[in-house]
Amino acid sequence: MAKRNKKSSFGPGFLVAAAFIGPGTVTACSLAGARFGYALIFALIFAVVTTLILQGMTGRLSLGSGYDLGQSLRKFPKNEATKILFVILTLSSITFGCAAYEAGNLVGGALGLEMVSSVSKKIWVLSISLVAAFVLSRKKYRIVEKFLIFLVFFMSLSFLITAILVKPDLLSILKGSIPTFPDKSLYLVLALVGTTVVPYNLFLHSSAVKQKWQNKKDLRDVRKDLLTSISLGGLISVSVVVTSAVAFYEKGITLESGAQMAQQLKPLFGSFTNLLFGMGLFAAGLSSAITAPYAAAFASSGILGWEEGHNSGKFRATWIGVIGTGLVVSLFDFNPLAIIVFAQVANGLVLPVASLFLLIVLNNRQRMRDLANTPVQNIIGGLVILLVSFLGIWNILKLIL
Repeated sequence: MAKRNKKSSFGPGFLVAAAFIGPGTVTACSLAGARFGYALIFALIFAVVTTLILQGMTGRLSLGSGYDLGQSLRKFPKNEATKILFVILTLSSITFGCAAYEAGNLVGGALGLEMVSSVSKKIWVLSISLVAAFVLSRKKYRIVEKFLIFLVFFMSLSFLITAILVKPDLLSILKGSIPTFPDKSLYLVLALVGTTVVPYNLFLHSSAVKQKWQNKKDLRDVRKDLLTSISLGGLISVSVVVTSAVAFYEKGITLESGAQMAQQLKPLFGSFTNLLFGMGLFAAGLSSAITAPYAAAFASSGILGWEEGHNSGKFRATWIGVIGTGLVVSLFDFNPLAIIVFAQVANGLVLPVASLFLLIVLNNRQRMRDLANTPVQNIIGGLVILLVSFLGIWNILKLIL
């Protein structure tokens, strides 16, 4: 029994961290470093801490109530009008967020392949969409998962090693941990938060915790898993900012295209930079292009209580809709970097809806018992929600004005 518990002490947190290492992360962090140097590192620190807090809340929800977040949303509200309101808000936020992510994933994966071939981006976008749909329809994701994870891990490790090789100014990095908002940087601050704190991960993590752990005594393992995985994801994100700052900002070079991003890794890979970076970006894009629609369908199934689960026609229709929406948006001649950044911004805008409901259900002491929120946890959770809400509202106002 002890051996089984030890073996299961890691896992769900790394599903959350996997969302960090996608085309959106590499793009947002690269733009942050290229345009503002180390100044926006504080946004990543805030995002990592926020993720630890919110995902810790989802883990506690599953252990305390025996329900994951989707099931809780369906079962906990006593008032029917309140339940319907939260279901509509949460479903719209999840599906919209995943669709926005999907566009960024498809374009990011296509950018990677465009670096190593002469085929146009639109052809690659369509091809990746079809591959994602085929894998989900055949339920063969596990077959390609290990290969994709290897490539993404390789690219992540490359950024970490390069960040050490370029010998950045450590004092400047420390200064970047102090909040400052350079002119025209707010959209990137929101993008950095959005690529780290992912709403649909609240649903996936709570479900994964429910499957792995059933007892409140396992809360320590949940927290250990999160601290290890999320910290690693944050370190990778900071490394991308550092390598970009050294490669572009400190040399006065403007980052304007996806192909330019590969130059961050030139100190490590030399003439093979474009090939290796392109394959890593493609792997990150494809794996995320499969995960995002699946997550939207999974969350919708839990919230609406589809008894057939993955075999439900509604389940299939949901992930098909997310892939289709992402494909349509991706085929327009928008700036690829702008699409990827917008996906992260959109994600940051819908985050408050999911986190607000999470805070409410954790205060249901009848369900949560002794794992319900304490006053201190309510204050911390409330402050996090206020901050992410402020960033989202401020960004909307900036776009309108």
